[in-house]
Amino acid sequence: MKSYPAPIDAALDAVAEHLRHARSALFITGAGISADSGLPTYRGVGGLYDSEATEEGLRIEDALSGEVFAMHPEITWKYLIQIEENCRGARPNAAHFAIASLDEHLDRVMVFTQNVDGLHRQAGSREIVEIHGNLQELECTECSHEEAAADLSGREVPPLCPLCGGVLRPKVVLFGEALPEEPLDRFIDAFQEGFDIVFTIGTSSIFPYITQPVVLAAGSGIPTVEINPAKTMLTDIVDYYLPLGAAEAMTAILERLGLEPRAG
Repeated sequence: MKSYPAPIDAALDAVAEHLRHARSALFITGAGISADSGLPTYRGVGGLYDSEATEEGLRIEDALSGEVFAMHPEITWKYLIQIEENCRGARPNAAHFAIASLDEHLDRVMVFTQNVDGLHRQAGSREIVEIHGNLQELECTECSHEEAAADLSGREVPPLCPLCGGVLRPKVVLFGEALPEEPLDRFIDAFQEGFDIVFTIGTSSIFPYITQPVVLAAGSGIPTVEINPAKTMLTDIVDYYLPLGAAEAMTAILERLGLEPRAG
């Protein structure tokens, strides 16, 4: 078992002890959990869009917004395809598999993810809320046509509907768009039922729907854990802050529980 500085080691031990007695756990995940799968985060260390602006002079959040998509779908699709290219062929890493492994030992494990890469599903997690949707599913903006698209290479930009010629879009939430009601309601219902421990992993924690559940849990005395190499606004709120990569931290926690991450 790898040794860590005393504060980190103590935090890992404490988190594992909470999990040992927990019956349910919530994992809120962002792009950082997929970093060990070779996927870059959008910003920050190793980010796909570290610079201030895209080639069009837009912030990446604006290029990937519903407003720009409505006026210039080719710009939004340019960056959606870049993201898809970076996701293509990626496999779940030890963090994804560790969460899926806990499914077999707890009564309930819910994953609430910002990610559109589908890696939690590939790893075998059973209860997943993909609040931003999935990049591999397309729908027409003009008619009811839908299609799966595991690979967007070679597609025209923007891709058009084979039935009506309308612009296709992935079933994802673009910046500035409302979150889908059904998965959000499902998450709220589960959160109100309660979890014994709440994790936030690899998210910059800038959106209220990511931060509020953690703040509420911490205020209610539910153990809260942040796993992120970089500090966020939640770092001083959670009970345990682990400044580690997701795969390393989750592997260390499972080792303390005597569990092996399920393999892919």
